[in-house]
Amino acid sequence: MKNLNKIRRSIFFGAMLFPALSFSSPLKPLITMWKSPSCGCCKDWEIYLQKNGFNVKAIPQGNDQIRKKLGMPIQYGSCHTALINGYVIEGHVPSREIKRLLIEKPIALGLAVPAMPIGSPGMDGPEYGEKKDPYDVLLIGMNGQPSIYQSYK
Repeated sequence: MKNLNKIRRSIFFGAMLFPALSFSSPLKPLITMWKSPSCGCCKDWEIYLQKNGFNVKAIPQGNDQIRKKLGMPIQYGSCHTALINGYVIEGHVPSREIKRLLIEKPIALGLAVPAMPIGSPGMDGPEYGEKKDPYDVLLIGMNGQPSIYQSYK
């Protein structure tokens, strides 16, 4: 009987601590990314996002199909397509702009960094040296029209 009471007490106090522990470390937002299984820069972008506060679920197939299904126009395409909180993220978008998007919550399809500019996250490894291309992060409206969300020079 004494052991049963000890077990009950342990369970009770453990249950009391659970809510406090769950609030001590906020959950990282989940971003789902579709990519080519053999693309190194996609993996680098995934690692970059993880280091910058995101949980990443990588799906090594279907990038072109999911881009089309989610409505991202092909002219803004890149090597991976992601989805977070209903927003499409196309290409090597910096985490700062994704976080900004999630705070501002504009009525938009999402963000895109078309092509694969050198110096953007995931395209900034040692193999590129000090080279950096200027690029724009585009906010893609629900009608498919872009506007510049942030410029990197």
